[in-house]
Amino acid sequence: MGRWEPNARGRLMQAAFALYSERGFEQTTVAEIAERAGLTERTFFRYFADKREVLFAGAPALQEALVSAVATAPGSLSPIDAAAVGLEAAGAFIQEGGGLARERQAIIASSTELQERELIKLASLADALAEALRSRGVQDPAASLTAEAGIAVFKVAFERYVEDSNDQELPLLIRASLDNLKAVTAGR
Repeated sequence: MGRWEPNARGRLMQAAFALYSERGFEQTTVAEIAERAGLTERTFFRYFADKREVLFAGAPALQEALVSAVATAPGSLSPIDAAAVGLEAAGAFIQEGGGLARERQAIIASSTELQERELIKLASLADALAEALRSRGVQDPAASLTAEAGIAVFKVAFERYVEDSNDQELPLLIRASLDNLKAVTAGR
């Protein structure tokens, strides 16, 4: 096996995505992923706790992009606009991955287990966003409400982004979705 070849993590991810797309998430084993990548199962477990984590490995970096952007946003911004800065940064982070977001979402959509894990990830993002807003001096319940509304905006924009017919940039879709929410809440 090619254990000495570089980028084992990337090769494992590429193999997993290919197998999940070809055979389905539930029908794919860790052993098959490792074999396709030319690595051992032991190597797989050095990088990922289980086969689900291949799809969610970027969550900590995504959360960091969001929180850092909120922390460095101008202090004069309203809570929802500070949240938007963070969400747009998260959108840019996702978009840097190229077409992987669409492929990843198709795999997640095919599995109830993965959909549940995705909801947990979104809840964690909402918690992190609320905490970042609290760090800016936003009190509760405003921080929690803003974070939950922001994640709803993010989710709607992301769903539009992964549509095959959509070629718009994710940060722009996030901003447009937020503008729609503001219009609805203003009664326009």
